[in-house]
Amino acid sequence: MTELRELLIILVSSSIVSNVVLSQFLGLCPFLGVSKKVNTAAGMGTALIFVITLSSTVAGVIYQYILVPNHIEYLQTIVFILVIAALVQFVEMVLKKYMKALYEALGVYLPLITTNCAVLGVALTNVQKEYGIVTGIVNGFATALGFTISIVILAGLREKMAYNDVPESFQGMPIVLLTAGLMAIAFCGFSGLL
Repeated sequence: MTELRELLIILVSSSIVSNVVLSQFLGLCPFLGVSKKVNTAAGMGTALIFVITLSSTVAGVIYQYILVPNHIEYLQTIVFILVIAALVQFVEMVLKKYMKALYEALGVYLPLITTNCAVLGVALTNVQKEYGIVTGIVNGFATALGFTISIVILAGLREKMAYNDVPESFQGMPIVLLTAGLMAIAFCGFSGLL
């Protein structure tokens, strides 16, 4: 029961309290670039959930069963980057074959998941906090879920802002950055939760 409680705390903490985008400021490139439409943002979030969860699993297994026993933990960053790159290529091939519209909507941001610091940050956080494989998977899923929540909220706000009269100096990216900053302040309200 204690382990289930710990996993639930990690789930809530990683997705809302320590949101990867709004609290840790990781993964801002796709957060700002793909958040123009809710459908595209949800697709990016889903792809990221898949990649981060799977990369947390594979990276945790490789770290625990290959790197640590052979005392080559110093190779963790290189190994994690290779794992992430392979998984992103897999996701890209699947989307290109089965979800052509989403593949085209994500455009250049899909391959950029490989260099998304949020994905690598989760793998390194799992090692730094000495999470086991199951705990690392939950942390990865929760972090990606938090990214998805924040990007979908921002996309919804951006769709609504398109119908508003925004002063000329704030049009485009300035209003998006201001909105993201206000969202970050709102998410800071959860900081005392856990």
